[in-house]
Amino acid sequence: MTPPRAEVDGGAGPADVAVELRGITKRFPGTLANDAVDLTVRRGEIHALMGENGAGKSTLMSVLYGMEVPDAGTIRIDGRDVDFASPADAMAAGLGMVHQSFKLFGSLSVAENVVYAAEPRRFGLVDRAAARRRVRELAEQHGLFVDPDARVGDLPVGLRQRVEILKLLHRGARTLILDEPTAVLTPAEADALFAVLKSLAAEGRTVILVTHKLREVLEGSDHVTVLRDGRVVARLVTAETSADEIAAAMTGRAVELDRIHAPGAPGEVVLDTTGLSADAVHDITLSVRAGEIVGIAGVAGNGQSELIEALAGLRPVTAGRVTLKDDDITHASATERRLKGLAYVPEDRHAVGTAPAASVADNLAMGHHRTSLSSRGLLRPAAVRAHARRLIERFGIKASAPEAPASALSGGNLQKLLIGRELAHDAPLLLVEQPTRGVDIGAIQNIHDQLIAYRDAGHAVLLVSAELSEIRGLADRVLVMYEGRITATYDKTEADERTLGLAMAGGTSARVEAAD
Repeated sequence: MTPPRAEVDGGAGPADVAVELRGITKRFPGTLANDAVDLTVRRGEIHALMGENGAGKSTLMSVLYGMEVPDAGTIRIDGRDVDFASPADAMAAGLGMVHQSFKLFGSLSVAENVVYAAEPRRFGLVDRAAARRRVRELAEQHGLFVDPDARVGDLPVGLRQRVEILKLLHRGARTLILDEPTAVLTPAEADALFAVLKSLAAEGRTVILVTHKLREVLEGSDHVTVLRDGRVVARLVTAETSADEIAAAMTGRAVELDRIHAPGAPGEVVLDTTGLSADAVHDITLSVRAGEIVGIAGVAGNGQSELIEALAGLRPVTAGRVTLKDDDITHASATERRLKGLAYVPEDRHAVGTAPAASVADNLAMGHHRTSLSSRGLLRPAAVRAHARRLIERFGIKASAPEAPASALSGGNLQKLLIGRELAHDAPLLLVEQPTRGVDIGAIQNIHDQLIAYRDAGHAVLLVSAELSEIRGLADRVLVMYEGRITATYDKTEADERTLGLAMAGGTSARVEAAD
């Protein structure tokens, strides 16, 4: 194990410390999640907590926020020993947490969500006008602009995250914990979020940031603590470290970041669309060949997800034609498309990609249950378990047992499950959206290598990613979508970030060509 770097806490007196954890240990059956972890976070700083999936980050923050009781160790908030029995206790001590899955009521307004359980009252009744004024004041003060009267269920994800932060500020949170806050944001939304976080830190509030994204940590944090296998392995001053050093601390090995893979050797056309239209998608003509990865770049909301859903059979095609290996699948069902040779990794791994209440083994069996894992219409339990063990090992899925519920997996490990299951189909065509969202650095490298191997085995891959570095590293050709149309296409040598960024913004210099 790499020895921890020297402490960076020296010089921080008790008055400067917002959060201090000492010797935090937390065990679960078969797992030592946190092993005598020490963490010191100064007042008025952005402190990044990093580590691979399963390193113990979320457990440590659950202990800090009163959702888990530690087996050993102490917690001090603003210099005072505390013993939290619930998140309510943590909130009363000035802590607030924004989870990966937002805790909002979609049917209520922004103002109603922000003041929920802490409503301003007048004559014993909720003062709705005061609630709206409070939200407007907080939004203006902190640059978190959102309409107090908007229905939360109608808001894009970036604005919903603002509502979560406004909730914490309304309750007077002095220390904000954000768990993977940019996992569902566009680059522009992520930049806007970090501007807000820096402003909050400048006011004297403290931010603890749990994330996998090195660029954001290097640009937006003051200190970094790295966990590996439940232990602290590095404490770093952000201005004095590098992406390579943080990655090596997280994984215990050198990691090749932003690798540009060699191009493939395209063969026959596997997927072909002509004039395809669907909701938010207009006149799409493209092809993907065997032995090729075609990437789709675009700012979120420009039709990428709708296009993939139409190709997967989850959204009706209103015009045009889709063929898969010369079979017309324009109006085929999702099941029929899978039987004809289509595999699909959706963007929403929880609602679409997996069944969280089912076991890991059952999730890994989905789609295979009609073929290799069944006999005479019945699943073979031994085959299901063996299949699960193979994929768990191949993709490094950290699960306590194949029988464990998928809901017990971290977001990154659930993503590994989804990727592994779909690659195991060995289908001629793979549609994949956001393949490494919420996944740690070491797993990103593994997933990228698996996708390249899949391509090199003669399969066709259509890839959508919000990460331009991922598109550039994997794709043999890049298509740019803007306002529901393909507006430009570039080969691997032309797809630099400046060129793609200009095209994604609707820039006039984007080179428009036939998409095949």
